[in-house]
Amino acid sequence: MRQFTKILIANRGEIACRIQRTAQAMGYRTVAVYSDADAQALHVQMADEAVHIGSAPVQQSYLNIPAILDAAQKTGADAIHPGYGFLSENPDFARACVAAGLIFIGPSVEAIELMGSKRLSKLAMLDAGVPCIAGYQGSDQDDATLQQEAERIGYPLMIKASGGGGGRGMRLVHQRDQLVEQLRTARSEALNAFGSDELILEQALIDPRHVEIQLFGDHHANLIYLGERDCSIQRRHQKVIEEAPCPVMTPHLRQAMGEAALKAGRAVNYVGAGTVEFLLDRNGQFYFLEMNTRLQVEHPVTELITGLDLVGWQLQIAAGLPLPLTQENVTLTGHAMEVRLYAEDPAQGFLPQTGDVLRWEPAPGVRTDHGVVEGQRISPFYDPMLGKIIAHGSTREEARRKLLRAVEDTLLLGVTTNQRLLVDLLKHPDFIAGDFSTGFIAEHFSEIPPRSASTEQLALAAALFYQHSASPHPQHLAGWRNNANEPCTYRLEAYDEIHSVTADPLPLTGDGRHATLVLNGIRRRIAYHLDGNQLWLPGLTVTNRTQQVARRQADASSGRVKAPMDGAIVDVRVSTGERVSKGQLLLVLEAMKMEHPLTAGIDGVIKDVQVIAGDQVRNRQVLVEIE
Repeated sequence: MRQFTKILIANRGEIACRIQRTAQAMGYRTVAVYSDADAQALHVQMADEAVHIGSAPVQQSYLNIPAILDAAQKTGADAIHPGYGFLSENPDFARACVAAGLIFIGPSVEAIELMGSKRLSKLAMLDAGVPCIAGYQGSDQDDATLQQEAERIGYPLMIKASGGGGGRGMRLVHQRDQLVEQLRTARSEALNAFGSDELILEQALIDPRHVEIQLFGDHHANLIYLGERDCSIQRRHQKVIEEAPCPVMTPHLRQAMGEAALKAGRAVNYVGAGTVEFLLDRNGQFYFLEMNTRLQVEHPVTELITGLDLVGWQLQIAAGLPLPLTQENVTLTGHAMEVRLYAEDPAQGFLPQTGDVLRWEPAPGVRTDHGVVEGQRISPFYDPMLGKIIAHGSTREEARRKLLRAVEDTLLLGVTTNQRLLVDLLKHPDFIAGDFSTGFIAEHFSEIPPRSASTEQLALAAALFYQHSASPHPQHLAGWRNNANEPCTYRLEAYDEIHSVTADPLPLTGDGRHATLVLNGIRRRIAYHLDGNQLWLPGLTVTNRTQQVARRQADASSGRVKAPMDGAIVDVRVSTGERVSKGQLLLVLEAMKMEHPLTAGIDGVIKDVQVIAGDQVRNRQVLVEIE
């Protein structure tokens, strides 16, 4: 056995919290690391000890290997768990941990190095006899070679960053005239996210399923798989809903995919938790996509159908113990389903969102893995995923029904999220039937209409503004009746639209956090947060503009280009005096590990460029003016 007593978790957010829960339950001490932006984060509060490792940008904190190793030395940690993302699949980090005498809770450096390269791993999988997609995985990376190979493969094709995943550095190219620009963007995004701009090309499979196999190996040459997960519901190649088992899985197909995954694992003498991802077409043919040499975001659905604690397994294996089960002893019970709660606006092309968490109340009765606390700031520096909501049922429909209710009942005020989209996805007839592919969101939700406030929401907002302005104790809502008050007209701004609303107030009571109202004979209790002229309701922010000039000119039709979120300017394509056309690329903004192009809303001449590459900008800051 390899002894360790204190684990440093080289990560943040929900996965750092998740690892700590199991580690502490098993008797280990835990150490958290944190950046300037995470000083009050939940994972810091949960840990036995915590060490500051740098400023907010990941390069100065969560990717800062010397700072993390120094934190381990200071605290006497003798093992490091990397979580997922950040340094979890960085062979240099694993190598540095071993050199420092620390136990790295993960696979060998050699396995991470090989499987961390999409190019090299695909070559290894071809040698191991694992089915692979046709493509180019050569070492020549110049544009001319990639253009030539693209012609050989044919369109549509996928560009993929060799050194990472999560949709970063990944582009779908339909026509040859798009290739060069998409190569440039993919390289830039890959270099920023993974430190390598190496790419591969692959034939694009149209509307396959994304099905992955959970592997576990130990130091005694044992290797098993724990069933599969279907992760087909994606946007921008990032998963949104995951479930286990896969709705179209058969025993024969499960065995075939499991054995292919075991071939992949044996090719690198795999130890620890790993996932082999496949694309599954409608004919039942499957192809190797990649291997993730770490714990997956979606591991909870496997835990719920197997009854196992996968983090616990990781710690036992790192300590030198054999696997607790053989392949014959693995059983799958019921169905589990998970959604990812993202700080993003689906109506604006899934733009990441920032803001302060004013209210946070996870739904009861299901599992919610998160790293959220009220009062924290959701910054532009990290991935926009806030947490995961997971439900289990005896059948797929029971799991879906429980999850739908839980998503609807989860309360988060202050930050725009994808919560409404998650509800719509879970309610869609094709999803209910299990008939979907990786193109599901693009097919059914390609045009997400701009959000708008309902009449009910505006009425409630007016009543709340009325009551708080009239009450001598605005922090509490006492019971009152509308016949004792004169109506008042408000100009309320919601989603950049001004509404004139007369409050002849509803019967309303409350406690400053929830309002209870009767509307059309139905009594309801609704959460809210009010601060001056700003009111937050579930899925809606309302500003009281009664005393202000109401009309705001829409940015898209004006000459002012504003930042759609907090972030960093990575490229400026225009200069003062230059003539531009509507739709022309002006700047590229990076936020939450993704690049976002900003274009001109009108034809004109650049009057002023107010930023340069490298500048940090705030949401709605003016960047460029056109006249």
